[in-house]
Formats: sequence, structure tokens, C-alpha cells
Amino acid sequence: MEITADSRARTGGNDTDGMAVTSFVLGLVGLLVLNVVLGPIAVVLALRSLKRGTGRRSRAIAGLVLGIADVVVYAVLVAADGSTALTGM
Repeated sequence: MEITADSRARTGGNDTDGMAVTSFVLGLVGLLVLNVVLGPIAVVLALRSLKRGTGRRSRAIAGLVLGIADVVVYAVLVAADGSTALTGM
């Protein structure tokens, strides 16, 4: 049996980069639709990728900022309307 990777080598770099990019995309899309769902997901992914040391730090920070903006936009819309999103159900 052959070992394909050194056991001491750092793996998962692509995972953290993917989380940073996904956070950015979800934060951006969340400004338009489903901001109450996509915003917190973007924030969590951005924080996890920053904690793990992503190579795409600026994307993770942008995803974090956009995710927070999603939640703020939702709060402003709810405050302006005077109701919650689930009132009509």
C-alpha cells in the first residue's frame, strides 16, 4: 500500500479557500434574497475560514462584512415594516 501524502503535510487548504469564497458569494446573494438565512451562514463560514488560516483572507473578510450587512438589512426591513417575516403564515 502506498501513501499518497505525507502525514505531516498541511491538507485542507482548498477547503478553507472554498469556505472563504462561498462566504463571499452567500453574503452577496443574501443582499438580494433570503438575507435572514444566507447572512448568518456567510458569517459562520467567514469566521471558520479566517480561524483556519485561509489564503483568501480578503474574500473571507468581504464575506464577513456582507453577511453582517445581510442581517442589518433584514433588521432594518423588519423595523420599517413593523412585523416579522413569518407573520403572514
